[in-house]
Amino acid sequence: MDSLITAAARALAAGDLLGVLKRVALREDPPALALRGIAMAQLGDYARAKALLQSAARAFGSRETVARARCVVAEAEIALVSRDLGWSPQALGAARATLERHGDRLNAAHARHLEVRRLLLIGRLDDAERALDGLDVAPLPPASRAAHDLVVAGIAMRRIRAKAARAALMRARQAALEASIPALIAEVDGALHALNMPVARLIANGEEKQLQLDHVEAVLTSDTVVVDACRHVVRGGDQVVSLAKRPVLLALARALGEAWPSDLGRDELVRRVFRAKRADESHRARLRVEIGRLRTKLRPLASVSATAQGFALTPRRAAGIVVLAPPVEDQHAAVIAFLADGESWSSSALALALGASPRTVQRALDQLAVAGKVQAYGRGRAQRWMTAQVAGFTTTLLLPGPLPSD
Repeated sequence: MDSLITAAARALAAGDLLGVLKRVALREDPPALALRGIAMAQLGDYARAKALLQSAARAFGSRETVARARCVVAEAEIALVSRDLGWSPQALGAARATLERHGDRLNAAHARHLEVRRLLLIGRLDDAERALDGLDVAPLPPASRAAHDLVVAGIAMRRIRAKAARAALMRARQAALEASIPALIAEVDGALHALNMPVARLIANGEEKQLQLDHVEAVLTSDTVVVDACRHVVRGGDQVVSLAKRPVLLALARALGEAWPSDLGRDELVRRVFRAKRADESHRARLRVEIGRLRTKLRPLASVSATAQGFALTPRRAAGIVVLAPPVEDQHAAVIAFLADGESWSSSALALALGASPRTVQRALDQLAVAGKVQAYGRGRAQRWMTAQVAGFTTTLLLPGPLPSD
């Protein structure tokens, strides 16, 4: 490797992108193409970066397996940043294995972090944690340690472990400062800012207040029954009753939880749960059926009793009942939650992350576009969707569905 390539690689490691381009902008050999591709990716020109990296991978000989693997890793990172979740994780896994066999621990660790970030993005927390197991970050340079702690913090935030998330982010910030890479420092500071923003609303005794992540963690570990409308479950101590596939029962539990310790009238329940303007006998009959089903589901945690006016929810052993709701509620809250990260998404990537059909996601995007909440650019397969981040809120608990590990 000649001196210009070595200098460009050092400039890239230090975050000096203009220094990289100054040294290799006019060269067409494979190492120069690869370095230019990575630099262009960090400057935001993903299409050009992808083309350069693919050219570099083709130009490297069949014996240069490590160089080709590094190109695959860099291309996978571009796909992740541009929210192209359709790229093959198998190709990244094979590249990581190649790098590990040849002793390139730095780039192998980077590939593993990319795998974990993708798993975290689509909500596969158990797989993400398993992927991190056994990874020794002590010998890695500061930038890689910061990347590691960022994904550790991301998992902790999704697990509602505020103390662990904060500790990981403080380690990440220290490592980012050691690396002296402004973009990395800004990313860590952004994550710390998100950790200090409201992530949910607590509704109890007729009052409502915003909660940060550490307060949510305290509520979930308190001696109360929690109707968790963020993850579609009812919690009490170590017991969790999932209502993810029973939206009517969840709506009933939430309405009764918000009314606790009082009861809620039958007509009000019909209006709130069935969206009926006027309750008739068929609605009341259906309400009785659904109340019976809710009573069966919540029997370990609370009782559902009939009153003169309607129904009441009463905890069996807990001190009270509270409702945990998303900070922002919308018909398409899940779509907005993903778009609120400020990145551009394709409808197919959103469908993969949400576990929904592409047509369902496209209909939601069209409705949000008409309402002026999202905007699209590009056409066909190149079309991407974006929105401004919801002001004053983090997206940690905006996702309404339960995580796979819950």
